[in-house]
Amino acid sequence: MATELIALAVALKTMKRANSGLTWIRQKHVTEFLRNLATTPRITHESLDKLSDSPTRQYVRGLLVEHGALSRRDELKIRYESWATQAVDRIDGTTNRDIVRRYIRWNHQRRMNQMDEITRGTFLRAKQEVTVAIEFLNWLTEHGIKLPELEQSHLDVWQAEGPTTRRVAERFLKWAIKTKVAPPGLAIVPHRRGTSPRLAKAGQDQALQQIIHTNEIDTRDRAAAILILVFGQQAENIAHLTWEDVTITGELVTIQLANVQIALPDPLAQPWRELATKPGHDLTASHPNTNWVFRGSFPGRHINPGHLTGRLRKVFSIRAARLGTLHELTKLAPVAIIAEALGYSPATIERHAVDSAAAYARYIEARRT
Repeated sequence: MATELIALAVALKTMKRANSGLTWIRQKHVTEFLRNLATTPRITHESLDKLSDSPTRQYVRGLLVEHGALSRRDELKIRYESWATQAVDRIDGTTNRDIVRRYIRWNHQRRMNQMDEITRGTFLRAKQEVTVAIEFLNWLTEHGIKLPELEQSHLDVWQAEGPTTRRVAERFLKWAIKTKVAPPGLAIVPHRRGTSPRLAKAGQDQALQQIIHTNEIDTRDRAAAILILVFGQQAENIAHLTWEDVTITGELVTIQLANVQIALPDPLAQPWRELATKPGHDLTASHPNTNWVFRGSFPGRHINPGHLTGRLRKVFSIRAARLGTLHELTKLAPVAIIAEALGYSPATIERHAVDSAAAYARYIEARRT
């Protein structure tokens, strides 16, 4: 344990602003946590897991990992496993609990095990899909219906009685049919694509001008907003950018979004130049060797995409802006080029292209004209 505590002390000592570390330690909840930590025979991930779950535990764990006292592990994967174990207890009936356990193990956890790193989107979608599946199975139990006896009329009633999020049960239903725990031929009414609000071009231009010509918005937020408003990027992809993806010279700033480097002319490049000189979160021990462009508040982690969108939502609607941008971009270039440059699947961009009356064949015809 001495090694881990020494590493923690060194981490705090090397802070550029040591008073911040002392202020943090003197907080009552931090002092109490460190006192409990000091009585632990050996500090490991497992021993930390036994302490009270709190942001302090998460922060201290991050410090120990960043400064080499603990090995790295995929925290979202661990969190999902813990959440799933508790979620199963909300299911009525032994048979349904076994079904959901299998669904979690062979659908979600198997996919997570194949990933190098669990993304926030994967984590949240897995939680939502299991939550809706549990609600659906409990509804069946309340109505005296067993899953093998499920009929389309039952599905239609359940979906009609509840919120639109019930359509998420489609993935569980497909898995249940495939594994023969539900009858074949059943279907959930899917989400109608193209019904989400979209920010019109005038609104996009106005938001971009506000981002470019103001000093009231944080530099980090301005840099991220440009990637959404100009290139239709998702917050999760932005949060994962590292400085290896960004090249800054005296003449140009380029960012590799997918397989293509995108050039940012001035004034779009200016917030990125400022961010390179003042990346933020550099006065504490949280990011001693980080390469994240958008540093998070927890040690060694990039910014939480949800936190990023929450900040930008004060200026414009993130989803509406992204959809509006993709809608406009499909009027300017072929689907394949946009998909490769921005990191989207061709099918996704094709849907926007059809909606904007700018499918690839029409683009070729326009070029000929």
